[in-house]
Order: sequence, then structure tokens, then C-alpha cells
Amino acid sequence: MGALVAAVDKQGQNAPKITIVMLETLASRHFDSFGIASPSVIEIQKILQDLNEQKLESRVAIGYGFSRILSQDKPQPLLLKSATMAFEGRIWPSETSDSDAEAAARKLRPEYEKSAETMVRETNGSFVFVIAERERLIVGRDPIGANSLYYGENTDLAALASERKALWRIGLRKVESFPPGSIAVVDKEGFKIKSSKTLALEPPRRISMQTAAKNLQRLLRQSIKERVSGLKEIAVAFSGGLDSSIVAFLAKQSSLDVHLIHVSLEDQPETEYAVKTAEELGLPIHICLFSGEDLERIIPRVLWIIEDSNPLNLSIGAPIFWAAEKAASMKLKVMLAGQAADELFAGYRRYVDDYLSFGEERVRKELFHDIASIHETNLERDYKLCNFHGVELRLPFADYRIAEFAMNLPTSLKIEHRPNGLRKIVLRKVAKDLGLPEPVVKKPKKAVQYTTGVDKALKRLAKKSGMTINEYLRKIFEDSFKQMM
Repeated sequence: MGALVAAVDKQGQNAPKITIVMLETLASRHFDSFGIASPSVIEIQKILQDLNEQKLESRVAIGYGFSRILSQDKPQPLLLKSATMAFEGRIWPSETSDSDAEAAARKLRPEYEKSAETMVRETNGSFVFVIAERERLIVGRDPIGANSLYYGENTDLAALASERKALWRIGLRKVESFPPGSIAVVDKEGFKIKSSKTLALEPPRRISMQTAAKNLQRLLRQSIKERVSGLKEIAVAFSGGLDSSIVAFLAKQSSLDVHLIHVSLEDQPETEYAVKTAEELGLPIHICLFSGEDLERIIPRVLWIIEDSNPLNLSIGAPIFWAAEKAASMKLKVMLAGQAADELFAGYRRYVDDYLSFGEERVRKELFHDIASIHETNLERDYKLCNFHGVELRLPFADYRIAEFAMNLPTSLKIEHRPNGLRKIVLRKVAKDLGLPEPVVKKPKKAVQYTTGVDKALKRLAKKSGMTINEYLRKIFEDSFKQMM
């Protein structure tokens, strides 16, 4: 696990130097080592300043900041037969004898563009990778996009990085999220991106609730089994709601130590509910309660990590920041969470409202759009927050097989077609079939920014400052980047 960067110098041979500048921007957290590579030469050092870009004078270069999560993880970049590469992420199921980067390297052949496209299309996992060939880069990202990757270019440079700030640092202002399920060839002419594997909206299949729940349970079991394979213990970000309870329950059945982490501001009623649910699940829960002052203190850091001043992203991001911080303090390297369940199975109230106002087809298209864009709206934010603490976030619901299955379910298996109807019906059926407590099965969806009290506390802080919430966060965001860049 770590940070990936890559650059093409359109005008000269300074790509390794540019790559080191990007790595410097991301070095505010701990890395075990740093590496840079031209298409034929690799240099890896424990200290970033010891890297010597002059040895690698080249038009193209890749770089990697390495943090070990599993014992088999190894520093990068890696040398291929006629190129170099850096790989960030996991392949499911894991090949425990080798690192995931080595497993990915074995899938690549000297016709790297073609084999990169095949890997994105056929490999199940959560990953991004960059290959450095002579005069060009080849880039790939899995079809869901939980691991962040951004790109940008100008007349002098074309570059990629795990975080936007690395691209901003080298003067690229128009930065976009690299499209999941795609590959790109990057050379002195810029980016040529093409899709390799993406979800498609098809007519809903005819399937009973019982069959759908049975199939979904099987897919979830498989997804979680793959994501905990080889681990002895794991953290679960735990609200006590439907999604996190299913994840925790199935993780427990995989015979490893499961630690539930619940974070909230003080005096929130959901904390007591989470404790009771944990007791019924028979799992230890670690309660982390914070004050408004605690929230105020972490806002600059969270905004720096998520690279955005949007109030909703901060309200959701702050609890994730705290949960990952707690996991790291407990020496837990991997954390599961229930992200993507709401978009897959219609957990938000607006889906019911839109169905009643506009009909089923409108809701199906809305759900499809929300899943297709979830990498930008949710997953990249949460990945970066956990990565900052050296915790690897794994998301069982954000699995291509589950997404494909969910996209083709009729809305009648997701929402009740009546005012204030239940949402995520098929997921509730899964919970009931698993034997989860009835309050979990029937508990209405409540967004994390409200259950933790962060939303209200943030509004109070903005009011105290005499600004709107958008003005308040924008000022902190801008000040943070002035200090840290």
C-alpha cells in the first residue's frame, strides 16, 4: 500500500525529477521506502532525499511511496521484461506467497498495452497500475475505482498521481479522476484513454426476492472471504446499521478476530444502539467519542487529505478519519466498511421520492449513475483518509460482481413503492436470512454525518466564525494548502 505517481516530460528528459517532486508532496505521512524508475532502471531508498534522479534521465518515469501492510508486500517499482511498473492495490483472491504487485506483474506481457487492457478486464481486484515503456506510460484502473488515481496535463507535462495535490504541485491545475475500468497510453502527445470494462444498464431481470437474497448472500460471502484471506485480525468501521452489521457478521464467520470501531461526537443516541448491536453479534466494540473542539482541530488535516472543501465530504470524512486513526493505534492494518451498499441497493430516501414522482426507469438510471460515479463521490475520499493513517480500506460491497448483480435487479427488490417506504429491501432479507438481530434488519437508514453529530457541530463552528459553512471550510482549505504546499 502506498502512493503512486508517474510523469511524461513532453519537452525533455526530466521526468524522474518531476516524479520526485510529486513524491515529496505526498511524504507528509510515513513511508517505509521510496522508489523511482525509468523504463529500464529502478532506484529504491528508505529516505526520499537519497533518490538520485540523475541516474534515470528519461522522458518518462514512475514513482512509489511504499508502506507495508502484509508481510509479503515489497517495495516498488518492479522490473518487467522490457519495462518497469508500479502497482497499488489488491487482487482477489490474494496469492499469499507473493505480493499483489508481483502477481500483477506476472499477468503482463511485453505487448503491455494489450495485456494491461486484459488485466483490467479480467482481473478481480481493487487496483491502479502504471507501466513505463520507452517514451510512454501505460495506465490501468479496476472497474469500480476504490483506489484513487488522478491525471492532468499541459503543454510541458502529462502526469498521474494517487492524490491531486501532487499534480497541483507540478503546475497542473485541471486535474480529473482517471476513469475506472479504463487504460490509457500517455506520451508526448498526451493521454489516449479507452474503456476496457465498465458496468452497463440493462433491462431488469425477473427474479424472486428469495432467489435474489440467496444469490446476494453468496456474493457477499465470497467478497468478504477474499478480502480477509490471510489475515488474523481486522477492523470494521461500525455504525450498528444494516451494512456494517452484515460486514461484521460475515467477517466473524471467516474465523478471524474482528474489532468493531465506532466513532461519534459525544452524547449521540446511535452510540448506545451500536453497543447493543455489537453485544448481540458477540463482537468487541471500541467506542471513540469526540467533542466539537476535537472536530475543529482535525478539519484542516481532513480537508488536506480529501483535497476538497465540500461540507458533505468533510461531514462523512471526519468519522472515517477517526476510525482509521483508531485502527492504526490498535496496530490493525486493514479495515472493512460498508460503503457502496446505499448506491447499489437504494439506501437513500431520494430514491423512493424519485420513484413516486418520476417512475421506476428514472430511479434505475439514477442508481446506475450513482454507482458509475461512486469512485469520485465516496470511494476516493475514504481511501485517502485511511491511507493517510497506514490503514488499508477494503470494501466488500464495492465489488464488480456485486455491482453487476445489483444493477440488474428490479427496483421492487430495493425499495417499497410507497411514501416513506423501506429501502434496501433485498439486503434486509439477506440480514434476516443470516439471523441478524431484528432491530438491525428493520433499522431505517441514517446518514453518518447525522448519526455522529458531525453535521450539526460543523454548522455551529461555521456560525461561531461568522461565516456560512461553505465560506468557513473554503477558508480553512485554502489556508491549509498555503501552509502545506
